[in-house]
Amino acid sequence: MIPTALENRPENCWIVTDGSAGMENQCIGLAEAMQLDFVIKRIKTKKPWRWLPASLWLSPLEQLMDGSDLLKAPWPDILISCGRQAIPMSIAVRKAAKGKTFTVHIQTPNANPAKFDLVAVPEHDTLRGDNVIVSEGSLTRITQTMLQLEAKKFDTKLKELTAPIVTVLVGGNNRCYDVTPDTMRDLCAKLTEMHKQSGCFFLVTTSRRTGDKNTEILKKTLSNLPHQLWTGEGENPYFAYLEKCDAIVVTADSVNMVCEACTSGKPVMVYELPGGNKKFNFFHQRMQTLKYTRPFKGTLQQWNPPKLSETSRIASVVWNKWEQHRHVEESQKL
Repeated sequence: MIPTALENRPENCWIVTDGSAGMENQCIGLAEAMQLDFVIKRIKTKKPWRWLPASLWLSPLEQLMDGSDLLKAPWPDILISCGRQAIPMSIAVRKAAKGKTFTVHIQTPNANPAKFDLVAVPEHDTLRGDNVIVSEGSLTRITQTMLQLEAKKFDTKLKELTAPIVTVLVGGNNRCYDVTPDTMRDLCAKLTEMHKQSGCFFLVTTSRRTGDKNTEILKKTLSNLPHQLWTGEGENPYFAYLEKCDAIVVTADSVNMVCEACTSGKPVMVYELPGGNKKFNFFHQRMQTLKYTRPFKGTLQQWNPPKLSETSRIASVVWNKWEQHRHVEESQKL
């Protein structure tokens, strides 16, 4: 349980990532759930170090490129990191602070987990250990309050919409999945069929990975359907779309997008894509087994899913471990 009183709170927290939104948002979500004041440190590391395991780095804190945020004393009480480049930095800060900085790494590191105070991994990763905590899927920034505040920003654009409203989160190619023009046409055909059956209104977002060809196919289909489409111009309505809708369709390429959708508490239908791997397959099967998601087959499905609330649970675990760490530090001063 995270106490509401400010006494004994960490005075400062660093979030260290390479700036990738999917990594940074998980760290921010954890810090916000712990009610911490935090500073975001976006780092860029030099070649060839960025390609090497953390155990092979020499003087990691000296391997930051120009334009990177500096990592130097005074060291933070808590450091939350995510991503490959942040791993040696977290280890180095913990060492420089003589263990006083409490380090939490999100996702499986390519380093001994004992080099961190805590490691938080999703269920579909296999790492386990005494200082490893496991979450269902990825951490998110989403709370009901946050969704409501974001939706208010778009009241004018969204207030006239009539139910059912379906938010569609479209990703794109990555190392595991292919989103080809044929795949996009199939998704569009299923969205068209959904509208014919339900009369739904679509709130649609794309990502940088969607690609120009796929975006044009999507735009052509949506031109014949009631919709709003966001492709990166202007203020991002992503969270407002999650709040406003009655159901969500999300492509299978992103664990983060699926988990953010499930955290909203709405029915989530996952559009399967060509490709995948063992971890993705395990993740999607587990989300279905736990009733968070169902496969998207071109119909509007309605059910009462559980609300994914892992970030708050993990935050409580981290807080308790931090308290233990703080008590040990104080006892050593006596």
